[in-house]
Amino acid sequence: MTTLRLPAWTSTLTWKAAVFITLMCCGLAALLGGLVHGAMTHQTVSTAREKALAKLDRTIAAYEIGARMARGEGIDPVGLPPELRALALSGKRATAIGEHRGRSAMWAAAPADQDTAIAVSVDFTAAERTIAELDRAILGSSVLAIGGTLLIGAVGVTRITRRLHLTAQVARRISAGDLDARVDDSARNKDEVAAVSRALDTMASTLQCKLEAEQRFTADVAHELRTPLTGLNAAAELLPPGRPAELVRDRVQAMRALTEDLLEISRLDTGSERVDLDTYDLAALAARTIRASGTDTRLEVVSSLRVETDRRRLERILGNLVANAHKHGAAPVTLRVDGRTVTVADAGPGYPEYLLTAGPQRFRTEGMNKGHGLGLTIAAGQARALGATLAFRNPQEGGAEARVTLPEPAAPEATAPPRCRDAPPAPGSAAPPAR
Repeated sequence: MTTLRLPAWTSTLTWKAAVFITLMCCGLAALLGGLVHGAMTHQTVSTAREKALAKLDRTIAAYEIGARMARGEGIDPVGLPPELRALALSGKRATAIGEHRGRSAMWAAAPADQDTAIAVSVDFTAAERTIAELDRAILGSSVLAIGGTLLIGAVGVTRITRRLHLTAQVARRISAGDLDARVDDSARNKDEVAAVSRALDTMASTLQCKLEAEQRFTADVAHELRTPLTGLNAAAELLPPGRPAELVRDRVQAMRALTEDLLEISRLDTGSERVDLDTYDLAALAARTIRASGTDTRLEVVSSLRVETDRRRLERILGNLVANAHKHGAAPVTLRVDGRTVTVADAGPGYPEYLLTAGPQRFRTEGMNKGHGLGLTIAAGQARALGATLAFRNPQEGGAEARVTLPEPAAPEATAPPRCRDAPPAPGSAAPPAR
């Protein structure tokens, strides 16, 4: 069974408001038009009925004195409606709308002698024309009123929806990391939309202050730790050779690496990192990363391109992914280069569900499992700095897969070719030769 689905634009607030206003205006116009039509029709028919009854009284008086009656008046005239004649024969005076000589007429009838009825007619054509013109005027004015109300309502609703769209756009910018984005709704607006906009701006300001405080705290802690760690590292080097000395040096190196990671995350969070772009062969960078990691990682090159990127940052991303695959995954670990995409895959249990849905989170743990630390968080931050896409997934055949896709090269701007500094000016140019 096919389900009828309305277009997406019918779910907008503007469309719903337009439909609501149109229905309300049509209902109101129909109600008022019906009331005016009924009142005018009743008044017109009542007037015609009074004229017909007055004429009937005159005709009865003339009939009683034997005077000559006008054509179309008298005993059972031609065109008398049968139902009106039946009422008259029953002894009642009554009126009814019918026809006389092909024109609309108001008939009035009363009982006469020997099962006959005396009746008269009054022209009703002008009254019907008046009612028809009134109906056309009601219809035209209703259309104009509905159109004007709909236009004014659409303008008002559009202003509200435009402000709502602006608020939603700012909310999306804040979610994307632009903490300086604000709605800045006019102070003159005091409605509910303005209240929502100001609440969003307040929330963004509070969130920005808290994040900046967290970033400053992380940076300050990392900076403060570097000095004692440097002294501790020097002191560890003076320890006599042995297992205790090795353990101390290993822990000191781990703390130094953690401190450097915290500093790097702090710089990535503040957006102070600047990329140093140059052109490199992607397969060569991948091989260099594997050698630097010192791990048993297999390199597969499907196709390689020369890409414009920051070598240090890209090697940092790939190195962290390879290290994470060896630490939390299982062999074999493969680094595959295919065009602008580099994939790091392992045969381990796969990434946890929270990482697939929410992305890397620093020091996040799941149950009794060991968390992924800062490596993947740094990789995600460096990928954002490069404008690359870092995606994680668990293939159906098992294992884990991290895919880095580098951005396409920017289109070159059309610029004039540089002229040699000592070249003479072009013919016709008024500029003197450069010296």
